[in-house]
Amino acid sequence: MNIRLAHLGDLNQLQQLEQTNLNDELSGSEQSYGLDGQAFGLAELEALISEHWIVVAEQDNGKELEIVGYVIAGGWRFFESWPVYRNIVRRLGDFSVNGTKITKVNSCQYGPIWIKKSCRGKGIFEALVNYLKLQVQPKFQFMLTFIAEDNLASFSAHTNKASMQVLDFFTFDDRDYYLLALATK
Repeated sequence: MNIRLAHLGDLNQLQQLEQTNLNDELSGSEQSYGLDGQAFGLAELEALISEHWIVVAEQDNGKELEIVGYVIAGGWRFFESWPVYRNIVRRLGDFSVNGTKITKVNSCQYGPIWIKKSCRGKGIFEALVNYLKLQVQPKFQFMLTFIAEDNLASFSAHTNKASMQVLDFFTFDDRDYYLLALATK
């Protein structure tokens, strides 16, 4: 398994992995919720690669190197066009971790993280989060994410494997979410 920063040549594989996982999440739920801010087009993925962070996990599938997972992080300015992120940014000053107030300047949005179903449970989640944390660390003190209340697997992974701390529980567009933070330093 190789963990590295994404490059523009990865765009097609990134979009394919995202679409597969997004469809799995939607088909597995009772309701077809709109996942605000969770699906990215090619233009957004290009911007994330060029100006922010996408970390990929790739493995040799016998024919080529295949991207089997990735995680995104970026500054709030990139994410603020989506209403759910504007809602989070408006409230950043209400939260602190270890006595440090979380702000738009010292934090960034983390996620989504997608891992191919057949590759889950093999340590890829932790490897992606740890590598991303090292990349983000020089610029941001905190990475924040939100997870739907009904996504217990993701909540468990983030709180147990990534040691993210719950900052808040909020409702947006009739769906409940946890807001979590991870200190990068």
